[in-house]
Amino acid sequence: MSQVATRFQMTPRQIALVKSTVAKDCNDDEFSLFMEVASAKGLDPFLGQIIPMVFNKGSAEKRKMTIIVSRDGQRVIAQRCGDYRPASKPPIYDIDKDLISPLNPQGVVAVTTYLWKQDPRSGEWYEVAGQAFWDEMAPVTDEWVYDQDAGKRKPTGKRVLDNSGNWCRMPRLMIAKCAEMQALRAGWPEQFTGLYDEAEMDRAKVIDITASEIVQHEKEESRMRAIGGKDSITLTWGDNYALENVPVGQLADRALQFINDESAETVRKWADANREPLRLFWAKHPGDALAIKKAIEAKSSKKEAA
Repeated sequence: MSQVATRFQMTPRQIALVKSTVAKDCNDDEFSLFMEVASAKGLDPFLGQIIPMVFNKGSAEKRKMTIIVSRDGQRVIAQRCGDYRPASKPPIYDIDKDLISPLNPQGVVAVTTYLWKQDPRSGEWYEVAGQAFWDEMAPVTDEWVYDQDAGKRKPTGKRVLDNSGNWCRMPRLMIAKCAEMQALRAGWPEQFTGLYDEAEMDRAKVIDITASEIVQHEKEESRMRAIGGKDSITLTWGDNYALENVPVGQLADRALQFINDESAETVRKWADANREPLRLFWAKHPGDALAIKKAIEAKSSKKEAA
């Protein structure tokens, strides 16, 4: 026990307290993993800097744990990197008042935040962008009610915004936390790949995807970043086209031309096929990426109108 206390900088009593409070949903293996990560990251569970979240606790086959790093914990890790500075300006919100509804209380389309990273060679500071879209992050799900006649829960056909957390009360703050975590992953992947803010996990909780699926998504994003390289992004332009590395400076013009020339159905398939590369482009060039997103939506609306 003395080795454990020294390793985690905690007494046996403190470790037992973490197990019975912060990590009460964890089994023994999950708890050991959580403590290993907390120790490796130098984060304090008692201060809420790192939190374990267990999905599908009632199913042995689906049961998975993912580890949440709170906003305070994220900034502690970033500050230790030595090449990080926090944002020097407030997040930039893209608001569409026509979208204001119970599913989007303030009509937020997206938010972009900028952190500062120091170039190790030149010593110059440059901005790292992180962007989060409301329709991808907000915990909106199908509404279910208990049907007395059927004796079970059934969907009503309506969509609802989960009101058990802060997304209804503080929508701008919650989506901004997602954007900041995106920026941290983009600028400091070694420290933040595979770690999540609790706001990002709210959607996972309401749609019941597993932690392993979320981690797999992040692995795919990392792979796309590696394949795309520093100044290009890898994507395809159609069902029968090979993958192509497109310089980021050309991607917006080519994408907008493609969207303009092709049918709504082709554009929809293209956007689905290139979901991950487009996410990467949003992190690099949020302004141009937003123009692409709006062009895709405009093309889709034309199809519906027709």
